Amino acid sequence: MAELETSLGTFTCSLLSEQAPTTVANFVGLARGVRDFWDPMAARWARRPFYDGSVFHRVIPDFMIQGGDQLRSGYGGTGYEIHDENVRPHDAGGLLCMANHGENTNAGQFFITETARSHLDGSYSIFGRCEPVALVTRIANVPVHGERPAEPVFLRQVRIRRRP
Repeated sequence: MAELETSLGTFTCSLLSEQAPTTVANFVGLARGVRDFWDPMAARWARRPFYDGSVFHRVIPDFMIQGGDQLRSGYGGTGYEIHDENVRPHDAGGLLCMANHGENTNAGQFFITETARSHLDGSYSIFGRCEPVALVTRIANVPVHGERPAEPVFLRQVRIRRRP
């Protein structure tokens, strides 16, 4: 389980470790601060909670919200990439998926769907299911400049815990 505490509310996400073991391990390692990543600001490898204090840099109503970029621009990565897993079906809102820039280019950026989006099938690893979907809707509908929130929506902290 992952709890994503945002400035507008908290998501509770069931991680799909059986369907996407590498993706879940990567996300958990980054969230807990036990996996190294390239820190573009310091220009060196770092090991600390990757997501804490980041923002949702891209929000699109009736589609998704995206975060997990140290640069807050959509261009940041981790300094490494992992393979695709569990790439279909994108059949519901609340799906936690890896963002990428092509086949097998997953790293640290992720998105959460607001609605079912079958056009994503085959391209984006699904590694969790998040609730409440109403929070995705709330974040996706903040005022924007293009697709970027006019006022930052922060991902304050990601907490990983075992299912009860």
